Amino acid sequence: MKVYLIRHGRTAYNDQKRYQGQADIPLSELGRRQLMPAPFAADTVYVSPLSRARESAAILFPGALQITVEGFTEFAFGAFEGRSYLDMAEDAAYRAWVDGGCEGRCPGGESLAEFRARTCDAFLTLLQDALARGDERLVIVAHSGTLRAILERFALPERGYFAWNPPCGCGYALAFDGEKLRLSESIRCVKEGPEC
Repeated sequence: MKVYLIRHGRTAYNDQKRYQGQADIPLSELGRRQLMPAPFAADTVYVSPLSRARESAAILFPGALQITVEGFTEFAFGAFEGRSYLDMAEDAAYRAWVDGGCEGRCPGGESLAEFRARTCDAFLTLLQDALARGDERLVIVAHSGTLRAILERFALPERGYFAWNPPCGCGYALAFDGEKLRLSESIRCVKEGPEC
C-alpha cells in the first residue's frame, strides 16, 4: 500500500510566520494559485477539518470524496495562536515553552505528547481500516504538525519530530511494508514556491 501525506497550501499566517494551530485560516490567494492537481489521482482523501486542508484537497484532488478526520486537526497552540515568535520574544510563557523543547502544554492548548497520541491514534485507525479493505493507497491532506507526528512514529528513515518539515503544498509518498512506512519520494503539488 502507498501512503501519501501532503501539507496544505500557503495561508496569510504562513507568510506572516504566525502560529496557526487550530485557528481556521483559509488558503491565501497565493496559496490557491500555487497549488495544482497532484501527480496521481485519488477517489477518497482524508483531511483535517480546518478549511486550509479541505480547500487544498479540493484543488489537489478535484472530485475526490473528502472524509474529515478530527484527529488530524493541527496542534493546539492555545494562547500562542495568531502570534509570531517575534511578537512573543519577551513573553515568559512562550519562552518557557520554547526552552522546554516545545514539548510542554501551551497555555490554553495541548502538549506535544497529547498531540502525537491524538494524531497517531487517528492515523493507525485509518491505516488498519484501509488495509482491511485492501486499499491500494491512503491519501491524507493535513498540517505540518500532523504529518510530523505520523512520520516520526511510523516512517523510515527514522527522524525526530522537527526533522520532518514539508513545505506548504508538498509532502511524501511512502510504501507500507507491514510494519513501517518507507519513504519512496517527495511530492510537489505547487507550481511555484519552495522546493520540497
